[in-house]
Amino acid sequence: MVELFGKNLSRRDIAERAGALSQFAGVRLMTLGDGLERGIRLLEFRTGTGLRFTVLIDRAFDLADCEFKGRAIGWNSPAGFRHPGLHEYEGEGGLAWARSFSGLLVTCGLDHILFMNDVPADNYVYGPKQSVSHSLHGRVGTIPAKLSGYGERWEGDRCFLWAEGVVQQAAVFGEDLHLMRRIEAEVGTSEIRMTDRVVNHGFYRTPHMLCYHINVGHPVLDAGSRYLAPVRDVVWAAHAGADYQKQHTGYRTLPAPQHGFHEQVWQHEMGADAAGEVPVALVNDALGLGFEVTTRKEQFPCQFEWQNLQAGQYALGIEPSTHHVLGNLAARERGEMIWLEHGDERRYDTIFRVLDGAQAIAASAARITAIARQPDTDYPAPSGHHLKLEGRT
Repeated sequence: MVELFGKNLSRRDIAERAGALSQFAGVRLMTLGDGLERGIRLLEFRTGTGLRFTVLIDRAFDLADCEFKGRAIGWNSPAGFRHPGLHEYEGEGGLAWARSFSGLLVTCGLDHILFMNDVPADNYVYGPKQSVSHSLHGRVGTIPAKLSGYGERWEGDRCFLWAEGVVQQAAVFGEDLHLMRRIEAEVGTSEIRMTDRVVNHGFYRTPHMLCYHINVGHPVLDAGSRYLAPVRDVVWAAHAGADYQKQHTGYRTLPAPQHGFHEQVWQHEMGADAAGEVPVALVNDALGLGFEVTTRKEQFPCQFEWQNLQAGQYALGIEPSTHHVLGNLAARERGEMIWLEHGDERRYDTIFRVLDGAQAIAASAARITAIARQPDTDYPAPSGHHLKLEGRT
């Protein structure tokens, strides 16, 4: 049954009440037509509960807008949803990625994440190519996808909205990695389910790294909002040392927008529940609204928390990652790089869930605390203990 407007409705009940499901929910294809967004295709999903979100087909099939009952969940940066044709990957010393950085989900990868690196390219067996120069967070986020399909699927009296796309990151004498993404949302719910498969379509032994930059904005993020996570250890903080408390902002409780704020990043070692799931949430108790992201520990063994609390750019990032914050070269040196041979693939399963009301927030907090009780101090001393990542070949 589909739960809509306080009632449990069958497929027949819904058909009796409207000429098309789109009166209540659906997914439709659109094209943006103005400014730096001009020409970008997107899919708009509505589940009937007040959850609305959009998928940027021409920006790696990433999630752009997201709102619930008219209240924003995701983050819109001043950079906007820039058309990929305007992107300069190697501009500004590798930092031009920030000129295309916006939305609820920005995918980082597929062969590099985090800051700029020049890495060996001997695996591509091409003499003139001695190294690969990587800019911030890799290339995939501004590659258009090929839209495989979208629509609605009924299973008895349950209805699922879905879309699939393929993003190909490839070069002659280089990688040929395919990101195959499926996004689903059941009508009558406030959840988004995303399944990614990254496959080496080429015949070179190819490195693979992946990180999701999941960006939550106002009003979920506001003064007093809480970051909830099953933190077993605070591994690293970019600002640790003499500047750790300089900006008067710890990892747990968020302030209002700040002026002159420098981003803060933590790496947390997370616990997982019996099913291997790792839930992380940002909640606004005063508003009765939260957002939870659930990943799988064996797929994303590392997690970062990103705070960009600068006025006009106000966001908090939940960042599951395949690798430590140490970066590409360190992953190679530590024997932790994921190497994919032809046909090898990695799968990633993620659930995005809106927490509507105090009861939903409390249930999420209880689930997280049952896994691991996070440090009760705002400035826990980083341990520097980056656990060995196993099974990376």
